[in-house]
Amino acid sequence: MNNSNEVSDKITIDNYLDSHYIHRSNWLRAAVLGANDGIISISSLAIGVATASSTREPIILATVAGLVAGALSMAAGEYVSVSSQTDTEKADIEREIKELEEMPEEELKILAQIYEKRGLKKETAMQVAIELTEKDALAAHIRDELGINEISQANPIQAAFSSGAAFSVGGVLPLLVILFAPIKSMEYWLYGFTIVFLVLLGNIAAKTGGSSVKKAILRITIWGTIAMVLSALVGYIFGVRV
Repeated sequence: MNNSNEVSDKITIDNYLDSHYIHRSNWLRAAVLGANDGIISISSLAIGVATASSTREPIILATVAGLVAGALSMAAGEYVSVSSQTDTEKADIEREIKELEEMPEEELKILAQIYEKRGLKKETAMQVAIELTEKDALAAHIRDELGINEISQANPIQAAFSSGAAFSVGGVLPLLVILFAPIKSMEYWLYGFTIVFLVLLGNIAAKTGGSSVKKAILRITIWGTIAMVLSALVGYIFGVRV
Protein backbone atom coordinates (compact mmCIF):
# COMPACT_ATOMS: atom_id res chain seq x y z
CA MET A 1 0.00 0.00 0.00
CA ASN A 2 2.83 2.39 0.86
CA ASN A 3 4.61 1.62 -2.41
CA SER A 4 1.44 2.49 -4.32
CA ASN A 5 1.17 5.82 -2.51
CA GLU A 6 4.83 6.60 -3.15
CA VAL A 7 4.43 5.91 -6.88
CA SER A 8 1.29 8.04 -6.98
CA ASP A 9 3.06 10.90 -5.18
CA LYS A 10 6.02 10.69 -7.56
CA ILE A 11 3.74 10.83 -10.62
CA THR A 12 1.93 13.84 -9.15
CA ILE A 13 5.20 15.65 -8.38
CA ASP A 14 6.63 14.89 -11.84
CA ASN A 15 3.48 16.18 -13.51
CA TYR A 16 3.59 19.31 -11.37
CA LEU A 17 7.24 20.00 -12.21
CA ASP A 18 6.66 19.37 -15.93
CA SER A 19 3.90 21.99 -15.92
CA HIS A 20 6.38 24.77 -15.12
CA TYR A 21 7.48 26.95 -18.04
CA ILE A 22 11.18 26.71 -17.11
CA HIS A 23 11.17 23.06 -18.26
CA ARG A 24 10.53 24.33 -21.79
CA SER A 25 13.32 26.88 -21.74
CA ASN A 26 15.96 24.90 -23.66
CA TRP A 27 13.95 23.91 -26.70
CA LEU A 28 11.87 27.10 -26.63
CA ARG A 29 14.99 29.29 -26.68
CA ALA A 30 16.48 27.39 -29.62
CA ALA A 31 13.21 27.35 -31.56
CA VAL A 32 12.38 31.03 -31.04
CA LEU A 33 15.95 32.16 -31.68
CA GLY A 34 16.16 30.10 -34.87
CA ALA A 35 12.79 31.15 -36.25
CA ASN A 36 13.35 34.79 -35.32
CA ASP A 37 16.76 34.81 -37.00
CA GLY A 38 15.32 33.11 -40.06
CA ILE A 39 12.53 35.64 -40.48
CA ILE A 40 14.59 38.76 -39.78
CA SER A 41 17.82 37.69 -41.53
CA ILE A 42 16.16 36.50 -44.72
CA SER A 43 13.72 39.41 -44.84
CA SER A 44 16.49 41.94 -44.24
CA LEU A 45 18.66 40.34 -46.92
CA ALA A 46 15.78 40.26 -49.39
CA ILE A 47 14.80 43.87 -48.66
CA GLY A 48 18.37 45.01 -49.21
CA VAL A 49 18.50 43.25 -52.58
CA ALA A 50 14.95 44.29 -53.54
CA THR A 51 15.77 47.97 -53.10
CA ALA A 52 18.60 47.53 -55.62
CA SER A 53 16.83 45.28 -58.11
CA SER A 54 14.03 45.67 -60.63
CA THR A 55 13.66 41.93 -61.32
CA ARG A 56 12.66 38.98 -59.14
CA GLU A 57 15.49 36.55 -59.98
CA PRO A 58 18.32 38.26 -58.04
CA ILE A 59 16.10 38.53 -54.98
CA ILE A 60 15.18 34.84 -55.11
CA LEU A 61 18.79 33.79 -55.65
CA ALA A 62 20.07 35.88 -52.74
CA THR A 63 17.24 34.70 -50.49
CA VAL A 64 17.72 30.98 -51.20
CA ALA A 65 21.50 31.30 -50.73
CA GLY A 66 20.97 33.19 -47.47
CA LEU A 67 18.43 30.63 -46.28
CA VAL A 68 20.75 27.66 -46.86
CA ALA A 69 23.82 29.39 -45.45
CA GLY A 70 21.90 30.75 -42.47
CA ALA A 71 20.36 27.40 -41.53
CA LEU A 72 23.72 25.63 -41.72
CA SER A 73 25.40 28.43 -39.77
CA MET A 74 22.76 28.32 -37.04
CA ALA A 75 23.01 24.54 -36.75
CA ALA A 76 26.82 24.57 -36.65
CA GLY A 77 26.95 27.43 -34.16
CA GLU A 78 24.44 25.81 -31.83
CA TYR A 79 26.26 22.46 -32.04
CA VAL A 80 29.63 24.02 -31.18
CA SER A 81 28.14 26.12 -28.38
CA VAL A 82 26.23 23.29 -26.71
CA SER A 83 29.14 20.85 -27.21
CA SER A 84 31.49 23.24 -25.44
CA GLN A 85 29.04 23.56 -22.57
CA THR A 86 28.64 19.78 -22.39
CA ASP A 87 32.41 19.21 -22.41
CA THR A 88 32.83 21.66 -19.53
CA GLU A 89 30.07 19.97 -17.55
CA LYS A 90 31.61 16.53 -18.13
CA ALA A 91 35.02 17.80 -16.98
CA ASP A 92 33.49 19.22 -13.80
CA ILE A 93 31.63 15.98 -13.12
CA GLU A 94 34.82 13.92 -13.55
CA ARG A 95 36.59 16.27 -11.15
CA GLU A 96 33.73 15.90 -8.66
CA ILE A 97 33.92 12.10 -8.86
CA LYS A 98 37.62 12.24 -8.05
CA GLU A 99 37.11 14.64 -5.14
CA LEU A 100 34.36 12.45 -3.67
CA GLU A 101 36.72 9.47 -3.76
CA GLU A 102 39.72 11.32 -2.31
CA MET A 103 38.11 13.63 0.28
CA PRO A 104 34.50 12.61 1.03
CA GLU A 105 34.42 14.40 4.41
CA GLU A 106 35.42 17.74 2.90
CA GLU A 107 32.84 17.31 0.15
CA LEU A 108 30.17 16.58 2.73
CA LYS A 109 31.04 19.81 4.57
CA ILE A 110 30.89 21.77 1.31
CA LEU A 111 27.42 20.37 0.60
CA ALA A 112 26.27 21.24 4.11
CA GLN A 113 27.60 24.81 3.75
CA ILE A 114 25.66 25.20 0.50
CA TYR A 115 22.39 24.28 2.23
CA GLU A 116 23.25 26.49 5.19
CA LYS A 117 23.73 29.48 2.88
CA ARG A 118 20.31 28.77 1.41
CA GLY A 119 18.71 29.26 4.79
CA LEU A 120 18.88 25.99 6.70
CA LYS A 121 20.18 25.82 10.24
CA LYS A 122 23.68 24.37 10.57
CA GLU A 123 22.50 21.11 12.12
CA THR A 124 19.68 20.73 9.60
CA ALA A 125 21.99 21.52 6.69
CA MET A 126 24.43 18.82 7.79
CA GLN A 127 21.63 16.30 8.25
CA VAL A 128 20.27 17.03 4.76
CA ALA A 129 23.77 16.74 3.31
CA ILE A 130 24.30 13.39 5.03
CA GLU A 131 20.98 11.96 3.85
CA LEU A 132 21.46 13.11 0.25
CA THR A 133 25.04 11.83 0.24
CA GLU A 134 23.87 8.41 1.46
CA LYS A 135 21.28 8.28 -1.31
CA ASP A 136 23.45 9.57 -4.19
CA ALA A 137 26.45 11.71 -3.34
CA LEU A 138 27.43 12.48 -6.92
CA ALA A 139 23.92 13.50 -7.92
CA ALA A 140 23.68 15.84 -4.93
CA HIS A 141 26.97 17.54 -5.76
CA ILE A 142 26.21 17.80 -9.48
CA ARG A 143 22.90 19.43 -8.75
CA ASP A 144 23.70 21.64 -5.76
CA GLU A 145 27.44 22.35 -6.02
CA LEU A 146 27.89 22.48 -9.80
CA GLY A 147 24.38 23.71 -10.59
CA ILE A 148 23.88 21.16 -13.37
CA ASN A 149 20.40 19.72 -13.77
CA GLU A 150 18.08 18.28 -16.42
CA ILE A 151 16.79 21.74 -17.32
CA SER A 152 20.23 23.21 -18.04
CA GLN A 153 21.53 20.18 -19.93
CA ALA A 154 21.12 20.03 -23.70
CA ASN A 155 21.95 17.59 -26.47
CA PRO A 156 24.31 19.16 -29.08
CA ILE A 157 22.82 17.30 -32.05
CA GLN A 158 19.26 17.97 -30.92
CA ALA A 159 20.03 21.65 -30.36
CA ALA A 160 21.73 21.94 -33.76
CA PHE A 161 18.82 20.30 -35.57
CA SER A 162 16.25 22.40 -33.71
CA SER A 163 18.02 25.69 -34.48
CA GLY A 164 18.64 24.81 -38.14
CA ALA A 165 15.08 23.61 -38.67
CA ALA A 166 13.59 26.63 -36.91
CA PHE A 167 15.73 29.01 -38.99
CA SER A 168 14.60 27.24 -42.17
CA VAL A 169 10.93 27.47 -41.21
CA GLY A 170 11.31 31.17 -40.36
CA GLY A 171 13.30 31.87 -43.53
CA VAL A 172 10.79 30.17 -45.82
CA LEU A 173 8.09 32.69 -44.84
CA PRO A 174 9.72 35.75 -46.47
CA LEU A 175 10.72 33.53 -49.41
CA LEU A 176 7.03 32.82 -50.04
CA VAL A 177 6.37 36.56 -50.05
CA ILE A 178 9.13 37.05 -52.63
CA LEU A 179 7.69 34.33 -54.87
CA PHE A 180 4.12 35.64 -54.91
CA ALA A 181 4.20 39.38 -54.10
CA PRO A 182 4.43 41.92 -56.95
CA ILE A 183 7.99 42.96 -57.77
CA LYS A 184 6.99 46.60 -57.59
CA SER A 185 7.39 47.83 -54.00
CA MET A 186 8.64 44.38 -53.00
CA GLU A 187 10.46 45.81 -49.99
CA TYR A 188 7.22 47.16 -48.55
CA TRP A 189 5.44 43.84 -49.04
CA LEU A 190 8.31 42.10 -47.30
CA TYR A 191 8.32 44.53 -44.41
CA GLY A 192 4.55 44.27 -43.89
CA PHE A 193 4.41 40.48 -43.96
CA THR A 194 7.58 40.16 -41.86
CA ILE A 195 6.02 42.25 -39.11
CA VAL A 196 2.98 39.96 -39.21
CA PHE A 197 5.24 36.90 -38.99
CA LEU A 198 7.17 38.40 -36.07
CA VAL A 199 3.98 39.29 -34.21
CA LEU A 200 2.72 35.72 -34.61
CA LEU A 201 6.08 34.32 -33.46
CA GLY A 202 6.18 36.65 -30.46
CA ASN A 203 2.64 35.67 -29.53
CA ILE A 204 3.35 31.93 -29.76
CA ALA A 205 6.64 32.23 -27.85
CA ALA A 206 5.09 34.31 -25.08
CA LYS A 207 2.14 31.97 -24.59
CA THR A 208 4.36 28.88 -24.67
CA GLY A 209 6.83 30.42 -22.21
CA GLY A 210 4.20 32.03 -19.99
CA SER A 211 5.55 35.57 -20.43
CA SER A 212 3.93 38.85 -21.41
CA VAL A 213 2.51 38.73 -24.95
CA LYS A 214 2.62 42.51 -25.42
CA LYS A 215 6.22 42.76 -24.26
CA ALA A 216 7.33 39.88 -26.50
CA ILE A 217 5.58 41.32 -29.57
CA LEU A 218 6.90 44.83 -28.93
CA ARG A 219 10.48 43.62 -28.44
CA ILE A 220 10.56 41.39 -31.50
CA THR A 221 8.83 43.99 -33.72
CA ILE A 222 11.12 46.87 -32.78
CA TRP A 223 14.36 44.96 -33.36
CA GLY A 224 13.01 43.38 -36.53
CA THR A 225 12.08 46.81 -37.89
CA ILE A 226 15.50 48.24 -37.09
CA ALA A 227 17.24 45.37 -38.93
CA MET A 228 15.05 45.70 -42.01
CA VAL A 229 15.26 49.49 -42.18
CA LEU A 230 19.07 49.38 -41.99
CA SER A 231 19.18 46.69 -44.70
CA ALA A 232 16.93 48.75 -46.96
CA LEU A 233 19.11 51.79 -46.35
CA VAL A 234 22.20 49.85 -47.41
CA GLY A 235 20.40 48.71 -50.54
CA TYR A 236 19.37 52.25 -51.45
CA ILE A 237 22.81 53.74 -50.81
CA PHE A 238 25.08 51.09 -52.32
CA GLY A 239 22.74 49.21 -54.61
CA VAL A 240 23.01 49.13 -58.36
CA ARG A 241 19.76 48.50 -60.18
CA VAL A 242 19.86 45.07 -61.80
